[in-house]
Amino acid sequence: MNTFLTKVSSGLTGAFRVPGDKSISHRAIMLGSLAEGVTNVSGFLEAEDALATLKTFQSMGVKIERLGEGRVRIHGVGLKGLKKPMAELYMGNSGTSMRLLAGLLSGQGFNTVLTGDRSLSKRPMKRVLDPLKRMGAEIDSNENGTAPLKINGNTSLTAIEYDMPIGSAQVKSCILLAGLYADGITKVTEPVVTRDHTEQMLKGFGYSVERNGSTISLKGGGQLTATNIDVPGDISSAAFLIVAALITPDSEITIEHVGINPTRTGVISILKAMGANIVLLNERLIGGEKVADIRVQSSQLTGIVIPEKFVALAIDEFPVIFIAAACAQGTTVLTGAEELRVKESDRIQSMAEGMAALGIDAVATNDGMIVQGGDIKGGVVESHDDHRIAMSFAVAGLRSQEGVQVNNCENVNTSFPGFVELVSNCGFNMVAK
Repeated sequence: MNTFLTKVSSGLTGAFRVPGDKSISHRAIMLGSLAEGVTNVSGFLEAEDALATLKTFQSMGVKIERLGEGRVRIHGVGLKGLKKPMAELYMGNSGTSMRLLAGLLSGQGFNTVLTGDRSLSKRPMKRVLDPLKRMGAEIDSNENGTAPLKINGNTSLTAIEYDMPIGSAQVKSCILLAGLYADGITKVTEPVVTRDHTEQMLKGFGYSVERNGSTISLKGGGQLTATNIDVPGDISSAAFLIVAALITPDSEITIEHVGINPTRTGVISILKAMGANIVLLNERLIGGEKVADIRVQSSQLTGIVIPEKFVALAIDEFPVIFIAAACAQGTTVLTGAEELRVKESDRIQSMAEGMAALGIDAVATNDGMIVQGGDIKGGVVESHDDHRIAMSFAVAGLRSQEGVQVNNCENVNTSFPGFVELVSNCGFNMVAK
């Protein structure tokens, strides 16, 4: 299904689940593989990005059983039990896989090469290569700091204290994973709070991680102990349905069992500030992660200046937040989000071009966007091979006058398998072909 065509809907209704959290699924495979014992995972995201991580560890000698319905059993080999793969490790489109593995593989006793698809091969890796090299890692890349990454694992790593120049959970996680193999205490200080799944999951596997203010630290040479993991629904996937219900009149939906880790809920904070009727129900803790059911009702939204404190907490959700802004009264202004320019696509430019094609008044800036709410006329847009761009414009079609056609949507499978079936069941007026 390469093309989505979405038109005005009469309302969204129902209760349902979205696929498992991508960030947690990646880390469950990684840490489960490095643990002592058998880790059972439920709710695993059966999508291309997470499966790239799974196949990578299978290539390095880890027995991982796929038991169906998001259930995975990982027979851990311990921190030093990975084996040299027979070939290059292909990450597909997964930046999380490549950046986190760059740190983890820097501490192995064998050489590896990390490759990716055309999009991933353009994404900046220097941000992880620089601190890893300070730790003693030997990694070669292209001249511009992009993949393929050639890692010489036959080196000794030394702990560092690293002040991150930008907020990035991937960079933080990369350094911490390298720190598992480093001599001494590795410390990472982040300029703003970013998602903390790595730290939480390390603790879940029995590894000591300390946080002092904005600094996270761990000592190398410990051990991970197998545990069971229940992966909640991905709030980044839920965001498309949340915005869809908000902007479609006569809508009320409940998205069940969604992860609401405080480092991931910026999208809810932003939408509530715009006037969204969003209620968290049945809040609970599962495996150390906060989980809730999210009830959403259609709402009249108002444009706001988005507080920069929410930017890192909603970095993956801004494409669909821009669609919410297009349906709001007044102007919405985003600043401090230059990180959007180095995602699967330049998401600022991709969204600005697509919104202009649909008759939306949106101006791209160096680090964000200015969106004037109004009518969405409709038209044809490109996904730019970016799953979040594709799904965001599919949502825009629900409020369009003429319908929205989104081309090149196969990439949606990297994060949201079953997207078309799920949204059709809850009331999207959408055809995929």
